Order: sequence, then C-alpha cells, then structure tokens
Amino acid sequence: MVRWRSGTVLSVRRGWRGAVELDVETGDGLTRALAYPELVGYPEPGDRVLLNVGALVMGLGTGGYALVVALPDRLPADPADDGTTRDSGHLVKARYTPLQPILLGVDEEASPHRAVMAAAESLDDMPVVTADLHSALPAILAGVHADRPGARVVYVMTDGGALPAWFSRTLDGLAGHLAGTVTTGQAFGGDLEASTVHTGLLAARHVLHADVTIVAQGPGNLGTGTTWGFSGVAVGEAVNAIGVLGGRPVGSLRISGADGRARHRGVSHHSLTAYGKVALTRADLPVPAGLEAELAADLDFLSDRHRVISVPVDGLDAALRASPVPLSTMGRKLDQDHQYFLAAAAAGRHAASLL
Repeated sequence: MVRWRSGTVLSVRRGWRGAVELDVETGDGLTRALAYPELVGYPEPGDRVLLNVGALVMGLGTGGYALVVALPDRLPADPADDGTTRDSGHLVKARYTPLQPILLGVDEEASPHRAVMAAAESLDDMPVVTADLHSALPAILAGVHADRPGARVVYVMTDGGALPAWFSRTLDGLAGHLAGTVTTGQAFGGDLEASTVHTGLLAARHVLHADVTIVAQGPGNLGTGTTWGFSGVAVGEAVNAIGVLGGRPVGSLRISGADGRARHRGVSHHSLTAYGKVALTRADLPVPAGLEAELAADLDFLSDRHRVISVPVDGLDAALRASPVPLSTMGRKLDQDHQYFLAAAAAGRHAASLL
C-alpha cells in the first residue's frame, strides 16, 4: 500500500507556489522528493523527513517524486485559530487520509462569498470547456486569448488526478494569465475551495467573474485500458453539470496523431466514452479545420449526440508557441503531438466565439 522511507534533507532545490523540491539522502541513496509546506511545514537541510516512495519506485511518470509525509522532529505550528469553531472553514479534503486538510469552502457560512454563492443558481450561458487531461489547460487558454486576450478565464480543477493544485508547475506558470483556480471534490490548494464541480462552476462565474471556465483534472491520469476504467470519464459528468447550471459546454476532444497506442490515435477512446456515452447534455465539440480523415474517423459516433464544429486554425500555432508555460502531454512536446494541442486550442477559440 505505502512504501515508507526515512531520510535527511541534503538541499532545497527549486520551489513554486505551494511546493518545494528536495534532495533527500535515504538508505536507497539520493532521492528527489517533493514537499507541500502548507501540509507538512517548510523543510530545511538537515531535517529528518518521512517519505512515501511508492510512485517513485514504480516509475510513474507524473508522480516521479518521493512525497514528504512529515518532518517528525520539527512539526509546523498549529493554525492561528483555536480549531474549535468553523470560522476558518470545515471543508475536509483528502478525507480520512493522514494528511487531510481542513479548509474554508467558498459557500460556507464563514465565507466572505456566502451571500453570493447562496444566490447563485445559473452560469448565465457562460462557455465552459471540458478536457480529459491537465496538459490541455494551457492550450485551451491560448486558444481563448488568441481571439479574446482580455477574457477572464478560470480553471476548475477536479480530483481525477493530483489532489493538491500545488503539484502543477503549469498552474504556477499561468499565474497572471488565469483569473483564478477553484479546486473541487477532494482536490485542494486553489484560490477557492469547493465541494463539488457544481459549486466550483458557480464560484468561477459569480465570485471570480469568469467569462470562460476550463474544467479538467489535475496533473496525472488514471487509465486501465478498458472502456470505463479511466479518471477522465468525469468529463462527461462535468458536461452534465454545466448543462444543469445553464452553461454552454464545449468539449476539448483528445485527438492525437502521435500516440503509439491504437486506442488513443485519432479521437481517443477516452473522448468517445466521456462524450459519446456519459454526457447526456448536448455539447459543442470543436475540431481543427482540415483534420486528416484518418484522425477524424470516429467523429460520426459523436455527431449523433453533440454538435461537431469545424474551427479555423489560422493563428493558433503562433498562440500555442507563445504559451507562457511549456506544452507537453505524455512526454510529447508541441511539435511531437501538434494535433493534440491544436484541438485543445480550437476548443478555446470556439469558446471565445460564444462570448
């Protein structure tokens, strides 16, 4: 279940919002580790740390770190409040795990946004782009801002991948380009915390005043190679939530001409399942104009339930290359899987056209 190690911090490497990277000496040798100071305190050279090394031992691509579970000899101080009231929040995430944080939910009684959230019932026809993978986020954003550079774009992060938003260096790099992040479900660490995708969407619209919202899981993706066994199935459920709340769902299709796995070439089976079987609300599914016939072969399956829309791509390549963060999906950069990023940017462009 958990592979434990104890080690000593040798050096603090780079850090970004909410996370810090360490070199730790363990019985296995030098180990690269990641700590979330909000959870465990800020490690310093010489500190003893307890690590969970499971993802590192298994060689998981996204989770290729040992994770700091505790600084047992130098525990962080308690929060400023006395912990006996709900004034600082009672929203528990990563529930009943050893590192469950207790946070202030955007619609709790103690929240400064309580009145706004209590009155919020509709997304007011706001375009909402849904995506399977976290890597689509900067490409969708590039597509929105290619045509509407002043649009306020909010990211609603679901809990299918990483739970801490702090894990994402992409989010750190997009600071100043996004109007904010709302973490939903078991995910945490955003500018606002919400218990469900529904409240996260309403907070994006009415608290952060989004013109366009992007919904996707955090970094990482669980997939078993079966029809239903992947975390991105929640994309279809997000489409339904958008429809219930009176938004305009726009699906960013996962399209690839470079993935070596047959089930992900062309329109990924993840998109075919999420939009073709789970999503009950009709959505717009943009595709880049001029998409090769081989890659577009499965679009007919989706057109019975959704609106498949051809989107011109002029200027989108330049917008992608101007991204403030590096573009990468499954280890492939922009030029190695251009069609994937172009499809995401096309979804962003289409969402901008709905404003």
